Amino acid sequence: MERSQINEILLEGDRFIRSFGYVMPPFAYWTPEEMRSRVADDAAIIRQARLGWDITDYGQGKFDELGLFLFTVRNGSVDDLKAGKGMLYAEKIMISRENQISPMHTHALKAEDIINRGGGQLVLELFSSTAEGSIDREAPVEVMTDGRLRKLKAGDRLSLSPGESVTLLPGQWHAFWGEGGDVLIGEVSTVNDDLTDNIFAEPIGRFSQISENVEPVHLLVSDYDELL
Repeated sequence: MERSQINEILLEGDRFIRSFGYVMPPFAYWTPEEMRSRVADDAAIIRQARLGWDITDYGQGKFDELGLFLFTVRNGSVDDLKAGKGMLYAEKIMISRENQISPMHTHALKAEDIINRGGGQLVLELFSSTAEGSIDREAPVEVMTDGRLRKLKAGDRLSLSPGESVTLLPGQWHAFWGEGGDVLIGEVSTVNDDLTDNIFAEPIGRFSQISENVEPVHLLVSDYDELL
């Protein structure tokens, strides 16, 4: 992706988020220069927890078809999660555009509530795992949706209207996209580790390859290691 495209998506996404009354934390609007000036102080925690903007096309170069807009608002540590005490949770706000697929994947550690916060329908395709951890294309899937246990066939599609949510446990495979419009998505989960805890059905990347044709409006989490 070109940086100019990322900048445009970021600004459009911020407007979409604000249209639903969701207000981003102050560090969302720090310039790259301000992030760099704070990296030895309060930005160190933001970098370590990988909080902030995340726009991905999964390395495939077709964001409108295969992509996701994310902002990590808060995040604990994997060490705390393994110890069973401390900050064991994370929160994200995301945008899935109409017919834009977030590809089939699962997590080894993270349990997550995926919440339709507004816009169109959020549609998820769901599978269980085999004993070896791969997609089980025969076994049924059981998920909680707002206090209700739902039993689905392998590969069934679950449609969530605004206000509805689904709880996905480690090992439950899922892909999702918006139907009938772009969708604002909330995610509340155990600690999030995007570097190692995303297992994709196909051999694709988690982050975009960026061509630096203009300066960034704000840094992405994938920029931190190189640009901070």
